[in-house]
Amino acid sequence: MTPTLRRKLEALAERREELERLLADPDVAADNARFRDYSREFAQLEPVAVALAGEARARADLTAAEAMRGDPELAELAAEEIAAAQSRLAELDETMALLLVPRDARDDADLFLEVRAGTGGDEAAIFAGDLFRMYARYAERQGWKVEIESDNPGEHGGYKEIIARISGRGAFARLKFESGTHRVQRVPETESQGRIHTSAATVAIIADDEAVEDVQVNPADLKVDTFRSSGAGGQHVNKTESAIRITHLPTGIVVENQTERSQHANRDKAMKRLKAQLLEAERSRQLAAQAESRRLQVGSGDRSQRIRTYNFPQGRVTDHRVEGLTLYDLPNILDGDLDELVDRLTREYQADQLALLTQAA
Repeated sequence: MTPTLRRKLEALAERREELERLLADPDVAADNARFRDYSREFAQLEPVAVALAGEARARADLTAAEAMRGDPELAELAAEEIAAAQSRLAELDETMALLLVPRDARDDADLFLEVRAGTGGDEAAIFAGDLFRMYARYAERQGWKVEIESDNPGEHGGYKEIIARISGRGAFARLKFESGTHRVQRVPETESQGRIHTSAATVAIIADDEAVEDVQVNPADLKVDTFRSSGAGGQHVNKTESAIRITHLPTGIVVENQTERSQHANRDKAMKRLKAQLLEAERSRQLAAQAESRRLQVGSGDRSQRIRTYNFPQGRVTDHRVEGLTLYDLPNILDGDLDELVDRLTREYQADQLALLTQAA
């Protein structure tokens, strides 16, 4: 670790000690907002303290083992303990470096999942349905909640478009690298000739975090339409125009919601998603401006970027953003077993961020 990075780590440790003193202050304890913010920051810095304490113990062990090396009877044991301590120090050095990677404030946020059929006709809609079920099953494995906000079924199955809200701890952190174009290669159910067909669907992952509430939208920029809900709801369906479609005229973004029984509730949900999309669009513009300085586009959120191919004849899934990231486990992945993909993408992103941090240092 470079001296500059070491100083940054020590500064974080000092900030944690300062927060510990602040949290013991009666004035802070009486202010719920400050106490909550300081507690959250303190918890985020806890891994730094743990890593530094672990490093101190490993250095002490190394010193003690080196002191034993001069004793012939203890030389073999000393060599083993020196090797173990050096190995721990190397691991801790990597761990502490990663702790310096800037944390995405949205990582604990819920998210909106948008899946849309792309090129490929009916097969693209069927594939969009496969992708949505993959994410829904992954969410179920994580104990997250999935609420469908709007959907447009395909004529032969799947969805032309489906939008859902996924809520649960760490949801955005785990799925934020899924935005982009997903491609499938397989023999479609609708194909009588048995030829391999290529089609695509786009996925967008949009954070639903606290910053959404600060987005200002001019009512004059909105075109609001009502229509009859086509979803569940018994006798209520098709009798009242409770569903809402909102078009943001300056950007052309269109959102709709029909899951609630009242027009007011549907409008609230649609507006929240519109604000989330506007916030995401602004973030994407900022990332695009920085893109030339980045080696890897993991996490760019560019929906036009082809990020992954699902090849059924070979049973493989290839992520095109990371060299060598091909898994021959397609059935399990489509069944929601995404951890290996997610973990690899997260590590790659962290490595890129650490490289940038090291260059800056």
